[in-house]
Amino acid sequence: MTKRRDAHAPGPAARPAAVLFDRDGTLVHDVPYNADPDLVRAIPGAADAVRLVREAGIRTGVVSNQSGIGRGLLTHEEVRRVNARVDEAVGPFDVWLYCPHHPGSGCRCRKPHPGLVSAAARYLGVRPADCVVIGDIAADVRAARAAGAEGILVPNATTLPRETAAEAEPAPDILAAVRRVLARPGRDSVFRATDGGSA
Repeated sequence: MTKRRDAHAPGPAARPAAVLFDRDGTLVHDVPYNADPDLVRAIPGAADAVRLVREAGIRTGVVSNQSGIGRGLLTHEEVRRVNARVDEAVGPFDVWLYCPHHPGSGCRCRKPHPGLVSAAARYLGVRPADCVVIGDIAADVRAARAAGAEGILVPNATTLPRETAAEAEPAPDILAAVRRVLARPGRDSVFRATDGGSA
């Protein structure tokens, strides 16, 4: 007979139903308020990381703050053109969502608020709790956790040291972050482990 695990005991972490990525500094090198698709340069390992997620049958998305629109420095069309180039370089992705608002606007979609993550999960038909968000600053992981998702920090040269120090397990690069997620058991395996399965 298989003993059922206590319903309140944490089970093994499962692979997520979706992986959401920050754009600038995570998938591509950060060019502040970039309006030029020709300036898009993929971060090493980003295309392979996204490919591995897609090959595992996991949905993908991008959630990005683009306050240049709210600041009057960018247009929606310029952001969409840059997004399209990123999609060609490291995608494709199942959903693209960005916050166009000025940081002082008080909107709930701008990371570290949960709006973008929650909206992406709804679009993909999954629960936020079944998502992982990968990003390069604290706002990315804070947005994930505020939505009930998991956040993984991948620090780079511009990540504040205190943000890296605050994370128990930051990943050294985007490919390592994805491999960590994919090393987890599938969701069916976790169900069997936590709910007993058949004897």
